[in-house]
Amino acid sequence: MAVGSCLLLLLPWLVLASHSPPGCKIRITSKGLELVKQEGLRFVEQELQNITVPDLHGKEGQFHYNISQVKVTDLQLAFSDLHFQPQQHLVFNISNASISLRFRRQLLYWFFYDIGSINTSADGVHIHTVLQLAKDEAGRLKISNVTCNASIAKMHAGFSGTLRKVYEFLGTFIVTGMRFLVSQQICPSLEHASLVLLNSLLDTVPVRNYMDEHIGIDYSLLRDPAVSTDTLDLDFKGMFFPRARENQEMENHAVEPVIKETERMVYVAFSEYFFDSAMHAYFQAGVLAMELQGEKVPKDLEVLLRATFFGTIFMLSPAVDAPLQLLLQVSAPPRCTIKPSGTSVSVSAFLNISLVPPGRPAVQLSSMAVETKLSAKVFLQGKALRVQLDLRRFRIYSKQSALESLALFSLQAPLKTLLQLTIMPIINGMDPHPGWAGTGSSEAQPHCLSLPTERTKKGVQIPLPEGMDFTKEVVTNHAGFLTVGADLHFSQGLREVIEKYRPAPTVPPSSSPAEPSADPRQL
Repeated sequence: MAVGSCLLLLLPWLVLASHSPPGCKIRITSKGLELVKQEGLRFVEQELQNITVPDLHGKEGQFHYNISQVKVTDLQLAFSDLHFQPQQHLVFNISNASISLRFRRQLLYWFFYDIGSINTSADGVHIHTVLQLAKDEAGRLKISNVTCNASIAKMHAGFSGTLRKVYEFLGTFIVTGMRFLVSQQICPSLEHASLVLLNSLLDTVPVRNYMDEHIGIDYSLLRDPAVSTDTLDLDFKGMFFPRARENQEMENHAVEPVIKETERMVYVAFSEYFFDSAMHAYFQAGVLAMELQGEKVPKDLEVLLRATFFGTIFMLSPAVDAPLQLLLQVSAPPRCTIKPSGTSVSVSAFLNISLVPPGRPAVQLSSMAVETKLSAKVFLQGKALRVQLDLRRFRIYSKQSALESLALFSLQAPLKTLLQLTIMPIINGMDPHPGWAGTGSSEAQPHCLSLPTERTKKGVQIPLPEGMDFTKEVVTNHAGFLTVGADLHFSQGLREVIEKYRPAPTVPPSSSPAEPSADPRQL
C-alpha cells in the first residue's frame, strides 16, 4: 500500500521528466502543405514517368506475343490531394489520372509474324499513399513507413498495320497483362521515392552541427511529430553547446513555446532557453571578453580616466606614463528575457584598468563591476535567425570602496558611449565608429578576445530542408518566447536538391558533429 502511494506521488514528476520542453518549435499549416503539394506533384510525375515495366510474353492458343521496351509517354494527374491525418500521417491521393505508354510488340499468329509498336492508355488511375513520419535515432525527421494502393480502372490499346483487326480481337490478353504490370509498378516507385529520395532531402536539415570554432547547436527532435487535421508540429531541442564540452547539457526551465496561429504557411517559435543556451555556451568557451591596450584605447576615454579620480591612482604608480589597458570580461552567462513588449539581454561583467609598462607585468589599478541591459531585435534573413543588439542601460560601480563608486559616476556616460560606438558594432558584425577607434588605423582597432562576431553576422540556420526559404516574415513576442510567422517558397526544386544529395555508397557514420561547410547535412 505504501509503495502504491509513493508511485502515485512520483507519477506527476515522471510525466514531467518524459516531456522535455523544446527550445525551438516549428508548425507547418495546411497552407504550407498546399505549397508542398504543388512541388511534390511535379516530383511524383517525374517518378511515375520513369517507372520500369518488365517484359510481357506468353501464348493463347496459336497466338504468341512478346511485349518489351515499355515507356511512359504522357502522364495526366487530373486530381490530387495532400492533407494531414492525425497519428503522424500525411495522406497523398491521386484520382482519375491517365498514363499513356508505348511499347514494342512481337506477335505470331499461325504463320503471320509481325513487329511494331503499340500505344496504350491507362485511364481511371487511382493512387492512395499514406506516409508515416517519425524521428530516427539521431533525432532527425524521417519517413518511417509508406502504405500505398494503386488501381487502374481501364486500359486501351491502339493497334496499327495490316493485322489490326486481328490484334484488336486478341489484344485483350495483352491489355489485361499490361494493366496488371503497370499497376504493380506504381507503388514500388513511390515507396522508393519516399523512403530513399525524400528521406535524403530530409537529411539536409541541420540536426547537430558546429556553428563556429567555439560552439555547436543541437536541433534534434525530442519526440515524433504531432499531427492534427490542420497542422504538423515539430519539437526541437534547440540547445547550443560548447565544443570543448560537447556532452554538456543545460537544463531547460524556460516557458514552453505555444503556437496557436494557423494563418501563415509556417511558424517557428524560440524560447528564452534557446538564446540562453547560446550565451551560456559562449561563456563556457571563455570568449566573452574584450581587451583595449595602448593606442587601442580611445584617446578621449584615456584623458578622462587620467584626469578624474583615477589620476590620483595613476600618480601613485611608478609606471604612471605606461600604456593603459582595459579588460572587459563577462562574469556570468548573460540571460535573455522575452516579453510582449520586447526582448532584452542582461549582462554582468567586470572592467579591469591596468598600466602595462614595457617588458614588465601589468599593474592593476582598479576593478569595476559592470551591469548592462541590451535590447535585442530578432529577425530572419533567408533561413538564418539574426539578432541585433542595442545598449539600453549601463551601470558601473567599484568592487573595492564606496568612495571609488562615487568617483565612477562621472564615467558612466563616456563608457556607455564607448560601448555603443566600439563594442556594440563589433558584436553586431559591423565596423566600429571611426571616431572612437584610437588613432583610426587598422592596428588601433579594439582587440576582441574571440568575441563571436562572425556568427552574430551570419546568424543561426533554422532547421528547414535545403531549397525551401521563408518570405514575408513577421516576428511576434510573447511571455517567455517569440514566434516567427512566414510563408514558404521553393528556391530549388525537389528533384534538383535530391540529385545534389543523392545517397552515396554507405560509409560508417561519425558520432561527432561535422565542421561547418556548404553541405547542410552535418551528420
